[in-house]
Amino acid sequence: MHVVLSIGGSAINPKGEPDLDFLRAMAQIIKKSKNNFGILTGGGSMARVYAKAARELGASEYEADSIAITSTRQNAQLLIAALRGAGLKTHNRIITDFEEAKEPAVENKVVVMGGTIPGITTDTDAVLLAEAIGAKRLVNISNVDAIYDTDPRKNPKARKYAKMSYDELNKLAAESDKRTAGTHFVFDMLACKLIARSKIETHFVSGKNKKDIENAIEGKGHNGTIVK
Repeated sequence: MHVVLSIGGSAINPKGEPDLDFLRAMAQIIKKSKNNFGILTGGGSMARVYAKAARELGASEYEADSIAITSTRQNAQLLIAALRGAGLKTHNRIITDFEEAKEPAVENKVVVMGGTIPGITTDTDAVLLAEAIGAKRLVNISNVDAIYDTDPRKNPKARKYAKMSYDELNKLAAESDKRTAGTHFVFDMLACKLIARSKIETHFVSGKNKKDIENAIEGKGHNGTIVK
C-alpha cells in the first residue's frame, strides 16, 4: 500500500536550522513500516523569509512562489540524505513532476518531491502525488498537532477536531486560504477539494509525536485529526 506523507518545513527546519533528530526519526519510521511512500516536503519558515524578501525587492507573487519552491526542494534533499543514511532505497533525485513519480513509486520504497509550480502549495502537491501513485491515505505532519477551528497558538480556547468530514474541512479551509506564498492555513482549498474527490483518508498530526505519526501511517487512532 502507498501512503503519502506531507511533511511541513516547520517540522524539518523548525528554528532556522534542520532538525536532524526529526529527520532520522522519520527515516526509521518509514524503514519500519511495510508501506511504500510518496513524500512531499514543505519549505517552512525559510520559504516564508525568502518569499517576503523577494516581494520587498519588487518580485511578483509568481517569483515569490518560485523562490519558496527552492526551499521545499532543499528540505527534500535533506530527507533523502536521512533515508539513505538509514539504508532505504530511494529514487536517485528529487522528482518534480507527478507523472514522473509513477514508475519510481513502483520501483522504490520511497519517492520524494518538493514543490512543483508557482501558485500550487505543497498541500495540493501532496494530494496530487497521492492521486498519481494511487495512495488512499495521506498524513500531514506539521508543527500543529491537529486541526482547530482557530489558530491554537493565538486562541487557547480553540476547538480541536478529532474527526472531520471532507465538507467540514473544505468549509474551514475556505475561511483561511489567502493564496499567497508562505501564508499559514490549515490545508489549502484546492487540496481539500482534491482529497474529497478522490476520497483520500487524511490524517493531521504533529511532527513532535512520533507515535501519532506511526499510527496515522497505519490508519490507526491518534491524538490528531482524521478526515474521511
